Amino acid sequence: MTDAPTHTQTIVCLASFFKGVEFVREAKRQGARVVLLTKEKWRHEEWPHESLDDFLVLPQDAPPEHFIHTVTQIARQHRLARVVALEEFDVITAALIREHLRLPGIDASTARRFRDKLAMRDTAQTAGIRVPEFIGTINYEEIHDYMQRIPAPWVLKPRTDVSAIGIRKLHDAEQVWRAIDELDARERVNERAPFYLLERFVPGDVFHVDSLIINDEVVFAGVNAYGRPPMNVAHEGGVFLSYTIAYDAPERGELLRLNQQVIRALGLRRGATHAEFIRSAADGAFYFLEIAARVGGAYIAETHEAATGINVWRDWAKIELADDAHPFTIAPAQQTYAGIALSLARQEWPDTSSFNEPEIAYRIRKPFHIGLVVRAANQQRVRELLDDYARRFSADFSAVAPPLERPE
Repeated sequence: MTDAPTHTQTIVCLASFFKGVEFVREAKRQGARVVLLTKEKWRHEEWPHESLDDFLVLPQDAPPEHFIHTVTQIARQHRLARVVALEEFDVITAALIREHLRLPGIDASTARRFRDKLAMRDTAQTAGIRVPEFIGTINYEEIHDYMQRIPAPWVLKPRTDVSAIGIRKLHDAEQVWRAIDELDARERVNERAPFYLLERFVPGDVFHVDSLIINDEVVFAGVNAYGRPPMNVAHEGGVFLSYTIAYDAPERGELLRLNQQVIRALGLRRGATHAEFIRSAADGAFYFLEIAARVGGAYIAETHEAATGINVWRDWAKIELADDAHPFTIAPAQQTYAGIALSLARQEWPDTSSFNEPEIAYRIRKPFHIGLVVRAANQQRVRELLDDYARRFSADFSAVAPPLERPE
């Protein structure tokens, strides 16, 4: 896409959390009319108002119908080109809006495969993709049969939450039945057991692949390894680490192949994804864990940009606005190495001035967090820095919070 497009399109962005600033800025640079819908809690965040043509705030408890009505009122005055979910919890809402207004993009059924872990696994398994053995916690007889067939431990996961929110590791059938009874006693219907799944716990190394897709093809993919599985960090505390895997590593090619296979199986034709895979410590095989139809969180976009020069937020905006007259092209990716160390902090604004290595590419600025993104010509240097930062963060800054049962 050219740097100075002559076309004007209206794009509506949904953001129930503070996400996607660079997407908004790039959409405006590309000549679009940009409208942002967020919720009351995020009204005063540092949104790029200079890049917004309209900024609408909905109540914190606004249901999808409220979003549909609001965007429909926008559509009465402006011809909409795209509706985009910048945040995980808006993916299905955006799809419902597209269906209502007959706009391009994934429909609600496709969106559910990227939000509902049970639908996601079932679709992937049907396509021949290896997943940990799983069962929806719905039918008692099926749950009983599953636990007879699949040895413990298992993980009980919410079907539509993100990261490690609400996940429990269970070691015997009695724990499972007690957990199901506890969930079924909850006041909110959508937090009860049928909205969970049970899955075999697979110990191993966890990887993530972050992609840009257009016309069914992955046109960019950053492949990283986590220092520790995200579930361990969420439940035990510590420093979150992610780093570029070696460009000539055999697992890189396998992960790229699996990632493309998953995206095609689930039916995303254009957009951005964040997928996670685990390499089993027992058999060495890769298992698909989950995928989201959005950019990865935890400053993963900044980490990939440090390694490759590609900012997935910006290029996603270009993809959404591309058409026959203004086709999308992506710059060649660099092949350097990058990584991130990120932690909750005891201090509201941690002082990182003592971290002065020339490899530091980005400093996270977020209350009660400390984080640094580093870039180097080789992976060894990146990992040395991350290990050092993890030790120093833990000694001088890190805080531990109880794992979340629901998104805050």
